[in-house]
Amino acid sequence: MPFTVTMPKLSPTMEEGTIAKWHKKVGDKVESGELLVEVATDKATVEYNALDEGFLRKILVAEGGGAVVNQPIAIFTEKANESIEGYQPEGVQPSAPKPKAEAAAAPAPKAAAAAAPVGGAMQQPAFIPEPPLEKYAFEFPSGGEKGKASPLAKKMAREKGLDLGTVKGSGPGGRVTSRDLDLAQPDQPVSFGRRETPTIAPGTFEEIPLTPMRKVVGQRLQQSKTFIPHFYIGQDIDAEALFNLREQLKVANLKVTYNDFVVRACALALREHPHVNSGFNSVNQSIVLFKTIDISIAVTIDGGLITPIVRHADFKDLGEISSEVKSLAAKAKAGKLQPEEYKGGSFTISNMGMFGVSEFIAVINPPQAAILAVAGIEDCARVKNGQVVPGKKMTITLSADHRVIDGSDGAKFMKTVQKYLENPALLIV
Repeated sequence: MPFTVTMPKLSPTMEEGTIAKWHKKVGDKVESGELLVEVATDKATVEYNALDEGFLRKILVAEGGGAVVNQPIAIFTEKANESIEGYQPEGVQPSAPKPKAEAAAAPAPKAAAAAAPVGGAMQQPAFIPEPPLEKYAFEFPSGGEKGKASPLAKKMAREKGLDLGTVKGSGPGGRVTSRDLDLAQPDQPVSFGRRETPTIAPGTFEEIPLTPMRKVVGQRLQQSKTFIPHFYIGQDIDAEALFNLREQLKVANLKVTYNDFVVRACALALREHPHVNSGFNSVNQSIVLFKTIDISIAVTIDGGLITPIVRHADFKDLGEISSEVKSLAAKAKAGKLQPEEYKGGSFTISNMGMFGVSEFIAVINPPQAAILAVAGIEDCARVKNGQVVPGKKMTITLSADHRVIDGSDGAKFMKTVQKYLENPALLIV
């Protein structure tokens, strides 16, 4: 008897998934509990084991294809030689695409048109790219080609030592005339160089469908930035002592990252300022006071962003935090995080210091009420004993939900983080 396997719901927020890999091929027998398929969800790539035994007779969604939860992805039979002719798969049916003729006839949406409502109360404008330019010609001839020019223009260019290939002609058919030579560059060994003429029209583009993870990340960040009243507090950190302590630890083969110091500093600062360790329940319209300090670490992975969590971060020393962050990051990049390793959290740290950025602002990770953006350590000049000496600095920026955290609370928290990072010996005791 034929039966259907549908796209499973593999995370609480999953609405659709992408088939990353089929571990069985058509005709194979699949035992109950045997690995059948890997699915890329909004959080990670998850292995899915068959619930029932049977024979895989037809794959409805190939590798790389997407399906909503409960949409049919494969047809099985109980016996190897059963017919599946006429069998209609069960589950949510995918919406049929419009016929090409109908799609072509439909008017293109205007950039200012309203799209689907967001949150039932606000309409999102439709932003669509402009089509590539038509009837466009590149202004300058390619690689040393002098282009068309009038006899007078050629004569004047030779006399004045001008390069006809560096000016756009204003005459018929783009021909360079004598009046165009005022804009020409000198014809000399040192010049702006030569380049090929582009072969595609300006504004040419391609569109890439969002992965399930990228789609959810985009939705959540858009909702966060739209509906949460953000405010920001920046603080420069004198990172000379932090830099020196990390170098000293390396001598003993104790390798920790600057981010490990930041996690430890934030954990201790949240102990002193528990109101920052908070969230906002938008359904109940209530402030959430978290009783444990569970710090989410933003990790960039292929196709999106995920925030694995260091639980009870204030009870862990610098070495324990360093080991756990490395383990969580590796599992995140491999798509092997378990739900309990990324669901929840009371405060988030987003560090882009490894990219050498000087400063940035992060978007709050709801329902949390605050996130700390950490930039890179830079060389700077500072005054010491009345003299200007070389130093190190790092900029951190707090984004906070003004419904939960007042500006003074955020400022006090930041000064405490500064205290720990500028006196990093406090973080290893």
